[in-house]
Amino acid sequence: MDKNLTLLAASGWDDYELIDVGGFEKLERFGKYITIRPEPQAIWNKVLPESEWLKLAHVKFVGLSSSSGKWDKLKDIPDNWIISCPVGNHSISFNLALTKFKHVGIFPEQSVNWKFIYDKVTQLKTKTERVPVLNLFAYTGGASLAACAAGAEVYHVDAIKQVVSWSNRNMESSGLKDIRWVVEDAVKYVKRELKRGKKYSGIILDPPAFGHGPNGESWKLELMINDLVKDVLQLLDSENHFLIMNTYSLGFSALIIENIMKEHLQAQGIKDTTQEYGELYMPSTSGVNLPLGVYARLG
Repeated sequence: MDKNLTLLAASGWDDYELIDVGGFEKLERFGKYITIRPEPQAIWNKVLPESEWLKLAHVKFVGLSSSSGKWDKLKDIPDNWIISCPVGNHSISFNLALTKFKHVGIFPEQSVNWKFIYDKVTQLKTKTERVPVLNLFAYTGGASLAACAAGAEVYHVDAIKQVVSWSNRNMESSGLKDIRWVVEDAVKYVKRELKRGKKYSGIILDPPAFGHGPNGESWKLELMINDLVKDVLQLLDSENHFLIMNTYSLGFSALIIENIMKEHLQAQGIKDTTQEYGELYMPSTSGVNLPLGVYARLG
């Protein structure tokens, strides 16, 4: 195996804990509320007995189709609540909600990347006053909030208007301001920025396995990620920069990301940059480690 491939451990914090995982489900605590959600990679058995899961949980997601479902409330729990996560000298806040897609508005494993982003922006601010950061497929904006908290000029791009509005609420709850919101297909936005000759000090991308843009544009990870990486690296400042890419798709290897990234780094002539590739995981309190996708870091 390539010596650069690493296992990157995320960790919980006061407002988040992965309690147990197994049997294709995960038991998580968000603030004071505990959820049971599907987890397709948890093919092993649960450590805690099922009775303990049901005793602890406030709510359980029940799938009704491959893409949606409903929440069965086992105890009193609001439909919306707020949690916070420490990042550097700041605390960023997330408005959580029980959605029909099993998501609650945060990917907690990304906390390890939020800290990386905060530190990188802080470092770059010592070299240059302006640190523009582009966040693609930005969801509810954890990475955008981390970059903004460190003083970056943040451009937040997501194709879903409701998700961008959700991110704006998170910004306000975090006491931050001036993030630039862009509701657009990420691939189209990158192409347009290339034509404009734009450069960014930081680029963050977390592309889904598949999806659709606001005007019916289609996205399929394995068919489009190669071209996207090529284009994104042309937007990256060749000297003062960082980049993070995450992918969560069953069967997608960190070696794929490494091969794609190295090819296009060489083509762009970007040589003096630290490269890190590997697999992201979240340890549970019960002792099981949950794999949560692969990642690449530059800078």
